[in-house]
Amino acid sequence: MPRLRPPEKSEILRLEPFAGLTLSQVVLPRSGGELDAAWADLAAQRFVGFDTESRPTFVKGEQSSGPDVVQFATAQRAYVFQLRHATVQDRARAVLTAPGVLKVGFDLRQDQSQLLSRLGVHAAPVLDLTRVFRDQGYPPTIGISSAVAIVFGQRFVKSKRVTTTNWSLERLEPRQLLYAANDAYAALRVMQALGLAVDAPPA
Repeated sequence: MPRLRPPEKSEILRLEPFAGLTLSQVVLPRSGGELDAAWADLAAQRFVGFDTESRPTFVKGEQSSGPDVVQFATAQRAYVFQLRHATVQDRARAVLTAPGVLKVGFDLRQDQSQLLSRLGVHAAPVLDLTRVFRDQGYPPTIGISSAVAIVFGQRFVKSKRVTTTNWSLERLEPRQLLYAANDAYAALRVMQALGLAVDAPPA
């Protein structure tokens, strides 16, 4: 059976932009109270969008120390966890391993490897949407931009200039927070639009 063709980059560029979360909907929990509130909200969800960000490496052979950021999104807001703080790491582990919260993202293999190295845990349970699209007949390289174009007919903007910024900084820039938040949020929205049962076994 011939594989389905994802939209070309030139086709995606002509689409209307995807409406993601705004900066006012992005939470950067640090204090005990903020982390408690984030955990209470995320633990009450059946599924959340999920992704990680790492400081890029530019020297050949250099090993990444990431992830530096783990982000989770609900339908209303996103939580960006900076792993430079030990207390934040503890809460991130709790969400990552919460058995009743399905973590939804794209191409999670590298994320899982880095999480194990940095935090000593894998995210579970997870739903990898790249595998979902592969099983539908698309190439095994479908990422978030192609998925948003396929499902919504919209353009999801991923800036390489933001991707390659330093995610280990104490103070993240607004553009970094929006980028991280909407990577997780778009994954959640794609899952919802596909009509996937939230109680189905992860792919």
